[in-house]
Amino acid sequence: MASTIFNSQNSFYKTPFGAVRAGQSVTFTLTVPVEFGCTTPYLFFNRDGEQPSMLLLEKQYYRNGTDVFTITLRPEEPGLYFYYFDLYTGYRKLYAGDLGEAYVTTGSGDAWQLTVYDKDFETPQHLRGGVIYQIFPDRFYESRPHEDMPYADRIYRREKDGEPYFWPNEQHEGYLNMDYYGGDLAGIRKKLTYLASLGVTCIYLNPIFEAHSNHRYNTADYRHVDPVLGTNEDFAELCRAARARGIDIILDGVFSHTGSDSIYFNREGRYPDCGAWQGEASPYRSWYDFSPDYPSGYRCWWGFETLPEVNENDPSYREFICGKGGVIDFWMELGASGFRLDVADELPDDFIEDIRRAVKRHGREKYLLGEVWEDATNKWSYGRRRTYLLGKGLDSVMNYPFKEAVLGFVRGRSAHDTANDIMRICEHYPAPALHVMMNFMSTHDTVRAITAIAGESCEGRDRYWQSERRLTAAQYEAGRRLLILAYAMIFTLPGIPSIYYGDEIGMQGYKDPFNRAYFDWNSAETRIRPVLQDLAALRKSCPAFADGELVITHADEGVLCYERRARTATAAVCINRTEHYLTVKLLDCEVEVPPCRFAVITDPE
Repeated sequence: MASTIFNSQNSFYKTPFGAVRAGQSVTFTLTVPVEFGCTTPYLFFNRDGEQPSMLLLEKQYYRNGTDVFTITLRPEEPGLYFYYFDLYTGYRKLYAGDLGEAYVTTGSGDAWQLTVYDKDFETPQHLRGGVIYQIFPDRFYESRPHEDMPYADRIYRREKDGEPYFWPNEQHEGYLNMDYYGGDLAGIRKKLTYLASLGVTCIYLNPIFEAHSNHRYNTADYRHVDPVLGTNEDFAELCRAARARGIDIILDGVFSHTGSDSIYFNREGRYPDCGAWQGEASPYRSWYDFSPDYPSGYRCWWGFETLPEVNENDPSYREFICGKGGVIDFWMELGASGFRLDVADELPDDFIEDIRRAVKRHGREKYLLGEVWEDATNKWSYGRRRTYLLGKGLDSVMNYPFKEAVLGFVRGRSAHDTANDIMRICEHYPAPALHVMMNFMSTHDTVRAITAIAGESCEGRDRYWQSERRLTAAQYEAGRRLLILAYAMIFTLPGIPSIYYGDEIGMQGYKDPFNRAYFDWNSAETRIRPVLQDLAALRKSCPAFADGELVITHADEGVLCYERRARTATAAVCINRTEHYLTVKLLDCEVEVPPCRFAVITDPE
C-alpha cells in the first residue's frame, strides 16, 4: 500500500491507543487518497454478538493529496467491540492487517477489536516494575532431610540429582508424581536472601495445600499445608520473612477440581470423615456430579479419575471458597498476597468475580492472576465469550502469547511477525491488566526454555524419549545466549517478568515431570544469573518499564527495536538475534550491539 489510510496502533489514526474505559471517547481518523473519490466513508461498529451500526465519518480537511475524515465514539458498556471501514468507492473496505495497518480489499477480512473495560478497573500498582519467581515447592530447597514421609505411599528421593520418576501414568499403578525430593517452606525461607539478590519482588508458589501427589494439583485439604512442606505457621512465617524483604507470596488456587483422595471426595478411604464418594450423607456430595453416564461414575477433570470436578455453581462450595472465613480469607489472613487461578478458563466468570471480591476484601493491592493460554480478551470457552479481563474478574493472566512470540523470535521467526503478535496483545488488553501480566519463558507446564530454544522438539515423543535427554555442549552454549535474549525481552516488554526456578542456572528438561527437577544448588553455570540481576535492577531504576507505552521502532528479520515511553522516563531496547554486529540509534545515541546480544538505553525526562 502506497500510503497509510488507517492504523489502529498509530495515535494519529486512533486515539487513545488500545483498550479504553467505559465512557471514554475514542477518535478514529482516515486519510483517504483523493484519487479514491471517496466522499462518504463509513465506520461499521458493533458490540460483540450484535449487528454493526453504520456511522458516517466527517471530512475535516485536505492534506498532501488526502482527505482527512474523523469520527468520535464513546462506548458506555464494557465488552468487546469490532469495527471496519467502508469507503463506498470501488467497493473498497478497510480491515485489520499486520501491526494495526489497514488492509484495503474489495472482499472481507478481519475486523479490528476494541476492548472496553469497566471504568473502575484497577490492578496492584506495587507489582509493576518488579520480578516474579515461580517455585515448584517440592523441588526448590529442602531445609532438612524428610526421611520419614507422612504417608506410606510417598517415595523419598535422598539423591537430589536424580531425574523425577515418570512411569507409567496417573491412571494406573506407577511412580509418576509419587516421588518427593523434600523441598519445603522452611527451605524457601532460607533462600529468601538469594531470591532478593535476583531482584525478586513476588514469589508464585505452585500448590502447597495437602494433596497426595508431588504436584499437589489434586487437593486433599484446602485448609492445611501439605505435611512435607511444613505447617500453616511455617507458611505464615515465610510470608512475614518475605514481606520484610519486600517480597509478596501468591498461591496456586485449584478450584475446578479436587483430588479423589481428599477429605471432600475420599474415594480411597484415607480419611475418617464421610466424603462424597461414600454417599448422600456427605456434606460435600452436592459439590460433585455423580452419574452412570460417566465411565467412572462421576465427572472428572479431563477424564482423570483421580481428579473429580467440582460444581462451582453449588452454593455451599462457592461459600466454602469465597465466603467470609472461606478458603480465600483463610490464606490471605495467614499472609498470602493473592492467588493464581489454575485453569481459569474452566471456571465460570461469576465464580471468578466472587473470588476477586474475596481477594480484594484484603486490600486493592492484592493480586488475582489467571491461567489462560490464549488472548484472554477474546477467549471462547464452554460456548461463551469470557469476560475475565473486563474489570470485574482477574487482574491479569499468565502471558502465553508473549512466551510463544519471544521463543519463536529467538528460534528464528521474523522480527516483523514477532512484533505483530506482541502488539496485538498490547492493543487488546486493558492497560491495568497489561502492566501486571505474568511474562515467562518456562513454567511447570511447559518445556524448559533453554531446551525449547536449543533442543529437538518433543512433540509426538513419549516420556521414555524425553527422559534424560540433554543438550550437547554446542547446543547448550547457543541456547544459553538465546535464553538471555529471551529474558531480556520479557524483562523489558509490558508486564511483569517471571523466572521459573532454575532457569537462572540453565536447568534443562522436556515436559512434565522433566521440567520439575530439583534445583541444582551445585551448578557451575554463573553467566545467566548476573544478566537477570542487571535486568531486574534496570526495571527498578526506570519507571518506563513499569507502565510505559510500547512502540515498535524497527522490526526486520533478526533485529527488533522498541521503546517504552512513560510520562517521566523513556527506554529504548534493541534485540539483535543475528550473527552480525549492528550499529543502531537508541534515543539519539549510536549504539553498537554485538551478535546475539541486546542493548538498552534509558532517559529520565
